[in-house]
Amino acid sequence: MSRLGKQPVEAPANVEVAFLNGVLTVKGPKGELSRPISSEIDVVVEGKTITLSPVKESNTARALWGTYAAHLRNMIIGVTEGFTKILELEGVGYRAEAQGGNKIKLSVGFSHPVELVAPAGVTIATEKNVITITGYDKDVVGQFAADIRKVKKPEPYKGKGIRYRGEFIIRKQGKKGAS
Repeated sequence: MSRLGKQPVEAPANVEVAFLNGVLTVKGPKGELSRPISSEIDVVVEGKTITLSPVKESNTARALWGTYAAHLRNMIIGVTEGFTKILELEGVGYRAEAQGGNKIKLSVGFSHPVELVAPAGVTIATEKNVITITGYDKDVVGQFAADIRKVKKPEPYKGKGIRYRGEFIIRKQGKKGAS
């Protein structure tokens, strides 16, 4: 039994939730999100209360029950508050430059700058060596942050690269001098 799935989800007053033809749609002040729901999960929308339950007792249905409940909670948080990921650049001469809110130009030790375009609904802000990515879809924000980090992952000797804020990089000792 799913502990998350058992609890009904309460939608705030400024959020509309609809379930039609197997697609769950959440509409709020920041945007609109849709997610297809498996036929093994039944969704009941009664006013501002949404309850999820498995159609039949199977391992797959029980696994999806809590997953879809968590997705629904994330969708409601996304359309009301939004999500933020913060990345930090570590290294001499490493810079990030936001261009127009949806483009970013990275100078991270290559012979050329790397330019990335953010997907729809994602905005980028830079300040010195900090990149802030915001949006209303948790999946898209997290994937774009991972794409930026993938350009120059932190290396274990000096720690140079792009990392998430608060991420701990395990350092290696390196070469020892001759004695």
